[in-house]
Amino acid sequence: MITVRHAGERGRSRLDWLDSRHTFSFADYHDPAHMGFRALRVINEDRVAPGRGFGTHMHRDMEIVTWVLSGALEHRDSIGSGSVIRPGEVQRMSAGRGVAHSEFNASHDDPVHFLQIWILPQARDLPASYAQRAIPADEMRRHLRPIVAPGGDGGAVAIHQDARILATRLEPGERVQHDVAAGRHAWVQVASGALTVNGTALQAGDGAALSDEPRLELAATAPGTHALVFDLA
Repeated sequence: MITVRHAGERGRSRLDWLDSRHTFSFADYHDPAHMGFRALRVINEDRVAPGRGFGTHMHRDMEIVTWVLSGALEHRDSIGSGSVIRPGEVQRMSAGRGVAHSEFNASHDDPVHFLQIWILPQARDLPASYAQRAIPADEMRRHLRPIVAPGGDGGAVAIHQDARILATRLEPGERVQHDVAAGRHAWVQVASGALTVNGTALQAGDGAALSDEPRLELAATAPGTHALVFDLA
């Protein structure tokens, strides 16, 4: 079964410095029909103006993953982590029992465009922690490259949940496959371009929930297609 969440149906928050699209309920956007999928709680597609960003604020009991699509994002937090995240780098912050952090556009000239992903952790009150890793571009070309996985399997950053995120980049005519184990589920999020997943067409910004689909086949239908696959318990 495939259920599509079209880009134009998402919630939206707009400020003078922020344009944010919400696949699932988030902040002032509340839709009881879209509260998350399995352990996946949030996918926000954010565009932040040059030199602006999210001031210091608190989170707890959430695995927060950031994947930059263009530009650069500067991160600071209360556990001593500080970095700039660029395309091809994945960041995971385990909020655990509590962490304060800020995220700002690292450029005063160019906007930053990124996905912020929240996944529920396997347990509450875990120690807060941070990880960041560069993912070589050629390892995503025509492959589904793990970027987040339990224990950091496959060169991914570790996460405190039985969930995996895989990234791929495809051109028209190229395709990748992913086997989904019995009892597991998948979510596909298109970051750019367009593709079909098991024959169902998706455009940039679209997402799709897949259950009882033992194999996923992603086939690009537009240049520069980039997508994330979530493999969820």
